Amino acid sequence: MKKFLVILGFIAAILAVVLSVTPLSKIAYLPAAAALVFGSIATYLFKGKQDSKKSIQLIFLMTIIALVVTTYKSVYNTVEVGNTEELLEKENESEENAIEELEELEIDEADLE
Repeated sequence: MKKFLVILGFIAAILAVVLSVTPLSKIAYLPAAAALVFGSIATYLFKGKQDSKKSIQLIFLMTIIALVVTTYKSVYNTVEVGNTEELLEKENESEENAIEELEELEIDEADLE
């Protein structure tokens, strides 16, 4: 049971670190929270034992790093909007093309019935 929790903690912590440096950094909070939960439960189970606690400390360290990077990116990351005039022109052109194509279609009354 303890090894299973430590393995789940490592997987969640590594996933949190990887997600925190990608553009999907806002999703990194979920595996970070899971890693904290698994690490806390493993700490509680190892409480009375003389087993090595380095692995649990590493889980907490990786989780803290992931949370710091994710928080930093969410605070200091600015979203820039590109040139919207080009997008509006393309939208108008595509709308005009669609109207022209519809006008070129010949619809018989037999097709409607």
